[in-house]
Amino acid sequence: MSYLSLSDKDKAEMLARTGAGSIDDLFGCIPEAVRLKRPLDLPPGESELELVRTIEALGRKNAGAGRLSFLGGGAYDHFIPTVVDYLSSRGEFISPYTPYQPEVSQGTLQAIFEFQTLVCQLTGLDIANDSLYDGSTGAAEAVLMAQRVTGRNKVVVAGSVHPQYRDVIRTYIRNLGIEAVEVGPGPDGRVDRQALAGLLDDRTAAVVCQSPNFFGVIEDLKALSEAAHAVKALSVAVVAEALSLGLLEAPGKLGADIVTGEAQSFGLPVSFGGPYLGFMACRKDFLRQMPGRITGQTVDKEGRRGFVLTLSTREQHIRRERATSNICSNEALCALRATIFLETLGKQGLREMAWQNAQKAAYAADRLTAVKGVKRRFTGPVFNEFVIELAKPWAAVDAGLREKGIVGGFGLEAAYPGLGSAALVCVTELRTKDEIDRLARTIQEVLS
Repeated sequence: MSYLSLSDKDKAEMLARTGAGSIDDLFGCIPEAVRLKRPLDLPPGESELELVRTIEALGRKNAGAGRLSFLGGGAYDHFIPTVVDYLSSRGEFISPYTPYQPEVSQGTLQAIFEFQTLVCQLTGLDIANDSLYDGSTGAAEAVLMAQRVTGRNKVVVAGSVHPQYRDVIRTYIRNLGIEAVEVGPGPDGRVDRQALAGLLDDRTAAVVCQSPNFFGVIEDLKALSEAAHAVKALSVAVVAEALSLGLLEAPGKLGADIVTGEAQSFGLPVSFGGPYLGFMACRKDFLRQMPGRITGQTVDKEGRRGFVLTLSTREQHIRRERATSNICSNEALCALRATIFLETLGKQGLREMAWQNAQKAAYAADRLTAVKGVKRRFTGPVFNEFVIELAKPWAAVDAGLREKGIVGGFGLEAAYPGLGSAALVCVTELRTKDEIDRLARTIQEVLS
């Protein structure tokens, strides 16, 4: 916790710098009638120890505090090395508001350039932007980008794309004359390719799928990309669990033309809904249609290496209504944390963390499906999430688990009404064997 001193001497120096003779002079522009003339109605100050205890007590009131969680579905609880918090909180990274002035923002610009480079390496594509707001807006921006590139007004979106991402896509295109049709999954949880073939035509701008998809199943991106390219449409791959890129083949190498998604898994805690970190990469041919900022490497007039925002004529602050997107900023601090996280782990460390996720999820799937009344819903390969179907409605099972301090998964009934007895279970590297065994034992107790 930072301590900011404000002594009488500090106040006097600040007043002298502003030219005010007193605090009343400083606020003299505020009409007398609306000034507060009494102390704020707040409890008296506490010592640091008392304050820490107060905050901890408040934290324990959170409904999920202390519960063993197997939640995923777009937000993932991963280990964050301490160095990420330390380096990202240094003042030189926090104080620059905007990198528009490269002469005072080289550190920020270099960090963003490295973020772009890492995204290109993970996605297997040529160009990446500075970041987007989150994975859902990244998916929507990819749809708009595909429409601009192809001049077509229809997109085929997999029903296994995150339900909230699909909601955001529909919101973005509602008044733009773009039609979105959905294709459901087959028995293995992957996109039904036969149904997809029946939806593709010469009006299709893109096929949008997520891998691993919302059911945790890894899609056959190569086959889906080939299907899209057969009708001269783009292949858009959405990645909600970015850690999977540490283990799975890069989507760009499997034919995806645009890869976008959510990078919260890279050094950002699950924190009651945010902040999140969208990313996007594409083939070089589509550079001029990419939304958001792009940072480039250059040299100054003396030949020294430097970094600047580049190709800004695509952007909202220059082209207004003709810009590629309304986005006029980026998630700079979140991108900085992701960059530190990835560069701390390195290729081997990231792969090892991803491997632990896959192995623990496989163990959990075996343990849970060994319980009478529990089975896997889909047969396709998974990374760190999978869907189980139970002999009782999930709502009843979930209530029983929560009574015993466990959040066992994400119920699918609200987003997929036909899956009322199914739940999405996520197992990250943070879950231990004992915790997975405890989940299996407790589900068995609840079902019996």
